[in-house]
Amino acid sequence: VQLQASGGGLVQPGASLGLSCAASGLTVNTYSMGWYRQVPGKDSAFVAAVTDRARGGSTFYADSVKGRFTISRDNAKNTVYLEMSSLQPEDTAVYFCAAGRPILSSVRTSSAYTFWGQGTLVTVSS
Repeated sequence: VQLQASGGGLVQPGASLGLSCAASGLTVNTYSMGWYRQVPGKDSAFVAAVTDRARGGSTFYADSVKGRFTISRDNAKNTVYLEMSSLQPEDTAVYFCAAGRPILSSVRTSSAYTFWGQGTLVTVSS
């Protein structure tokens, strides 16, 4: 299984940016897919998740990104996206995608995810 995250970069505050997570070795609509982010020296933090198709593809967001970030899934491309808008300096982090089959009460818990991609750095700075 491989999860290839891409799309990070340097943007100014208020800008938008989209991240992609291309999967191989698994089918994204049969897994819950999550995005996490990590700042150096801190634990990773949940950002967003979308449940597998069997559970309706429900979406979950951290309070800090609700209304600004959108997670989506393209089954044909076997890819999960994170569209980020109104980015702020505090959104600066390495973003990771993950796949797993957590129970709904654990969908925000990183240990519930089995597969992880490499990170992609998002820097929000003027």
